[in-house]
Amino acid sequence: MLPAISVVIPAFNEVVRIGGTLATTIAYLGKESPGSEMIVINDGSTDSTGEVIRKVAAVPRSVAIRLLENFPNRGKGVAVRSGLLSATKPIAVFFDADLSTPIDELPKIVEPIARDEVDIAFGSRALNRKLIGNRQPWRREQAGRVFNLLVRVATGLPFWDTQCGFKAFRMEACRQIIEAAKIIGFGFDVELLLLAERAGLRLREIPVRWNHHEGSKVRFVHDSVRMLREVLSLRANDSGQPKPRMLSR
Repeated sequence: MLPAISVVIPAFNEVVRIGGTLATTIAYLGKESPGSEMIVINDGSTDSTGEVIRKVAAVPRSVAIRLLENFPNRGKGVAVRSGLLSATKPIAVFFDADLSTPIDELPKIVEPIARDEVDIAFGSRALNRKLIGNRQPWRREQAGRVFNLLVRVATGLPFWDTQCGFKAFRMEACRQIIEAAKIIGFGFDVELLLLAERAGLRLREIPVRWNHHEGSKVRFVHDSVRMLREVLSLRANDSGQPKPRMLSR
């Protein structure tokens, strides 16, 4: 049984799958994490994503659901940060609306925080690629590997997968770094981890199961270039603060 947590789900034009994702999450939390809350951010969707979320939230249930809306679209970084900063539980997690990492992997990132072993725990596809089910197209997968290598070189972060959308935070320790983050796009994950490293927080990268689903909102060329620029800007602003206490996996 998990402690009550805040679950943050960013959504942009997810009308096809958001209903199923919410149903799966509600069922899991109701059984495994009673008293939890869900915070869903409709980030300027142009379809009926918001309407679907409102219908689900209107039904009384044991898991409280709140909808935050950004108009126009403001970027995944803004959406996730607003959700995390709205969390009322001691531990907050965020994951993508496509449930690429199955929800029953949550204990892997929640329990180390609940045991006071780490302040941030995050899923990784790179540590054990045998856990990957449906793989991404070859070109996209190789680009992801190159991007994470560039992240390591540019920032000094020792992690192999910063972009897996499956992360958990001890909010008491992390609220200030979330408030301080500036990146609005897909590079926000790197910024949060780098700020946490500079603050001396305890971080752990954890292998999780993962499956590629069609419908990714990442535009391969445009967003890859933008993420690289964001990472390079982080390097330029590196204040050289203390390195984190690294924990064995």
